[in-house]
Amino acid sequence: MTELSHIRNFSIVAHIDHGKSTLADRLIQETGTVQDRDMKEQLLDAMDIERERGITIKANTVRLDYKADDGETYILNLIDTPGHVDFAYEVSRSMRAVEGSLLVVDSTQGVEAQTLANVYQAIDADHDIVPVFNKIDLPASDVSRVAEQVEDVIGIDASGAIAVSAKTGQGIHEVLESIVAHLPAPKGERDAPLKAMLVDSWYDAYLGVIVLVRIMDGVLKKGERIKMMSNGSVHHVDRIGVFRPQMQPVDELGPGEIGFLTASIKQVRDTRVGDTITHEKKGCETPLPGFKPAQPVVFCGLFPVDSAEFEDLRDAIEKLALNDASFSYEMETSAALGFGFRCGFLGLLHLEVIRDRIEREYNIELITTAPSVVYHIYMKDGTMQELHNPADMPDLTYVDHLEEPRIKATILVPDEYLGDVLKLCQDRRGLQEDLSYAGPRAMVVYDLPLNEVVFDFYDRLKSVTKGYASFDYQMMGYRQDNLVKMQILVNDEPVDALSVMVHRDRAELRGRAMVEKLKDLIPRHMFKIPIQAAIGGKVIARETLSALRKDVTAKCYGGDATRKRKLLEKQKAGKKKMRQFGKVEIPQEAFISALKMDS
Repeated sequence: MTELSHIRNFSIVAHIDHGKSTLADRLIQETGTVQDRDMKEQLLDAMDIERERGITIKANTVRLDYKADDGETYILNLIDTPGHVDFAYEVSRSMRAVEGSLLVVDSTQGVEAQTLANVYQAIDADHDIVPVFNKIDLPASDVSRVAEQVEDVIGIDASGAIAVSAKTGQGIHEVLESIVAHLPAPKGERDAPLKAMLVDSWYDAYLGVIVLVRIMDGVLKKGERIKMMSNGSVHHVDRIGVFRPQMQPVDELGPGEIGFLTASIKQVRDTRVGDTITHEKKGCETPLPGFKPAQPVVFCGLFPVDSAEFEDLRDAIEKLALNDASFSYEMETSAALGFGFRCGFLGLLHLEVIRDRIEREYNIELITTAPSVVYHIYMKDGTMQELHNPADMPDLTYVDHLEEPRIKATILVPDEYLGDVLKLCQDRRGLQEDLSYAGPRAMVVYDLPLNEVVFDFYDRLKSVTKGYASFDYQMMGYRQDNLVKMQILVNDEPVDALSVMVHRDRAELRGRAMVEKLKDLIPRHMFKIPIQAAIGGKVIARETLSALRKDVTAKCYGGDATRKRKLLEKQKAGKKKMRQFGKVEIPQEAFISALKMDS
């Protein structure tokens, strides 16, 4: 049983690549939690894709025992959180489970967009914040400039900030002392009914679902029956323990402690992040505030390149969904691409990570259709439908209006690229809300339609600013706009995989670009093929792919012109008939490149 005053729970927040995971490695090493021979870089990032891309995707936790300079031994629970905007959901949950944060800022680069986003989440959760300036071993490091920036932009007192180098280990002891001295101890009643927060959960092939919990009140022991408050399901606890990166069983978890439990739970879907866990009998009355399920915002179709691999794709998707409750899927068919799945993701990085994992871990080649967002369609009879796939758009005579999701985007960019960024946001139908300066860099806040961002906004932003801009966004809700469904017709037949939702003012440009691209990609046939972009019954752009033709007049030499005309007329009639019955083969590459709209 540990005294509450000797426990400290904290998380590390920072922008991508400012050194969160490396700092966690040094803290683990300094406290002797892991022996030197077992130490490796980014110890807490377990997935291959996390180590390869150098990003954290799942929040991880470790318990450190630290003997402070005052002779007392403290238990430090560290949660290493993701820095990327798509996984902000994990971050907000992890924040509620701890009382303080280390704010890591790269002393060569200063404050970035996600530093702001993550710090505001920590401030929302009433955290005490200790600023840490990392990478002081680099020659470009400028601690005083960054301290000034933290005070100006975020408004936190940076006088007690600690300068460290997570790479060399300089300043790590001061960080540990500061955690003990400046961060508050947790509060909680040992005798109250059990109230625990579900911070995270993942699937293990041997133990079933492993649930990471933070005990707020009460005590959790092995063998007890617990209840999840969001869905009322009851489970029997098989084992409880703590992470000292490796799992270590313990007899009980008391208030303020962070640990794990397993209870033979089969699916991660049964354990919702942010849920409250209590005892089946004599449980607590009210759940902890702030539980909301993660909502997917970006949808796209995943189809196997080889349609024989459909069953393998189904297995792969079901296995990934075991481990990721924020990823949703349903089956769909397409005339052009065959059988596949319509999947929902938290954002584009989430989509890329899942797609990479399917291709790498299960060896299936995939085609991804154009990502689309969820639209709200208000019908004339007053009902509202959600539209996930543009091909399912109902008949416009029954539709009153459409609403699309909007986001609030914060972009930090060096002054010389500001004009390009403003132009990019204007082109994407953005509304400027704010423009201020943080030192030499401009901070722009825009209200943008999510539809325009999911496509290739991030790539365009990086290219117009030569990679210097940082970008972060949050959902703002829905707003009505003049949106239409654009179809592509090849030889008068609609191609469902190429339907997209566009703004009416931009439809013609987008349609023209698509038909021009398809004209180059579809091979020529024996007959003429019209390629059209249409909204409803109105064609807005057209290209014609000319026919391959055989020279039927070659055998006519001399004689009357009517002989040639007769042969040409005969050929023309044949072509007309072929066009009526001919099927146009659209190659796979044509789909993939037509969906990548670069310009």
